[in-house]
Amino acid sequence: MSNSPSEPELLARAVRHLAPVLPVLSELGERFREAGHELALVGGPVRDAFLGRSSPDLDFTTSARPEQIEAVLAGWAEQTWDIGRAFGTIGARREGHTVEITTYRADAYDPDSRKPVVAFGDNLEDDLVRRDFTVNAMALRLPEMLFADPHDGLGDLAAGVLTTPHTPQISFSDDPLRMMRAARFTSQLGLVVTQEVRAAMTDMAGRLAIISAERVRDELSRLLLGADPRAGLELMVDTGLADIVLPELPALRLEIDEHHRHKDVYEHSLTVLEQAIALEDEPGAEGPDRVVGPDLVLRLAALLHDVGKPATRRFEKGGGVSFHHHEVVGAKLTRARLRALRYDKDTVRAVSRLVELHLRFHGYGGGEWTDSAVRRYVTDAGPLLGHLHKLTRSDSTTRNRRKAERLARTYDDLEARIARLRAQEELNAVRPELNGNEIAEILGISPGPVLGRAYKHLLAVRLDQGPIGAEAAAEELRRWWAEQPEAQG
Repeated sequence: MSNSPSEPELLARAVRHLAPVLPVLSELGERFREAGHELALVGGPVRDAFLGRSSPDLDFTTSARPEQIEAVLAGWAEQTWDIGRAFGTIGARREGHTVEITTYRADAYDPDSRKPVVAFGDNLEDDLVRRDFTVNAMALRLPEMLFADPHDGLGDLAAGVLTTPHTPQISFSDDPLRMMRAARFTSQLGLVVTQEVRAAMTDMAGRLAIISAERVRDELSRLLLGADPRAGLELMVDTGLADIVLPELPALRLEIDEHHRHKDVYEHSLTVLEQAIALEDEPGAEGPDRVVGPDLVLRLAALLHDVGKPATRRFEKGGGVSFHHHEVVGAKLTRARLRALRYDKDTVRAVSRLVELHLRFHGYGGGEWTDSAVRRYVTDAGPLLGHLHKLTRSDSTTRNRRKAERLARTYDDLEARIARLRAQEELNAVRPELNGNEIAEILGISPGPVLGRAYKHLLAVRLDQGPIGAEAAAEELRRWWAEQPEAQG
């Protein structure tokens, strides 16, 4: 006898999970019914209710046209917006709840266009078959809370399977971004695509090139912030999606020559990503270098830290392999790729900087760095120090336990030294002991490039010697100035 809960039991659980928003569902359902329209909660909120997850927004579908939706919402919503009117969507907000209500869609496809075809429908069934996946093609008719699941999305959800209501070819022609969404759901929800879906993704991967970089970027970010990014990334690489979105990733699958054995850089990078995620701090964690997960910058840096290796690989005499300066090349490649994906400037700057710095620790050796070198390590990392700590620790994937333990102990020592220096010197705010105004006054110069050079010189002195006091700093400044050609003039 099966112990699996029946559909009515599962539905009852889902409705209980929706308890905080039931007043909104009931009110809207009644208003639309009184106006002569159908309304159903659909897609992610329904799926997440069965999974016991919370959805930040509520998505509805209706028989009403956009202008009719606005009429029904008048007097109920505190705010409405119609930015999605061309696609039949009206948004609204009430008492902290955000809702989006979209007119039923009907079958209409144009495989040669990069823009979705908008064709309004007149029934829920036709709308659900247009949905991306069966797990998102479930609905609750309102206000009665009647469950509609014509494509057995609940069965697929229980089985952990991701498939499409229509054929995958038609679904992905309708919107090629759905192939990226399949990879994202693999990461977020732990679902496995069917063979039919995988085959269609492989055959149609090139269609993703017509989708805007911003839409692709958003799906990639959601994938990386999911519970299992590795699974989603592997699906992207195996189907060819990554060749379009992130070609640097499949390029890491360097062949391993029997005479020149070295680590599989692709597998290594995915492992580093997993290890970095495991090191993310929980919300509420304390400490100056905490990185609360899920953190997009850390995850991107972990994934991309070795993208410079293919371009710098050299086979050495004696059977060795080198990747000299791959961190510098990798930083440039990372910067170019993230810009192409339209990531914001702060994210591009942070991720590429971490890629550039990820080998710096290996110059530490057995702890031979001077205090000056430790200060520079911290100063160069700046606000990314916590990310650099976690990236560097994650970058050890050796199977040699003794070597792994030695690297961990060495990094423990570096962090301990940083903590001692920070306590002594407030290392996070290392600055020259004279500010720009004081430097200008002592040297009798105006703001400009010369003042900038003087400031950098005093910063280098501060990093090399630690705190020396304002008087000694002024003396050093005068000594430096006496050697400059501007002073001679």
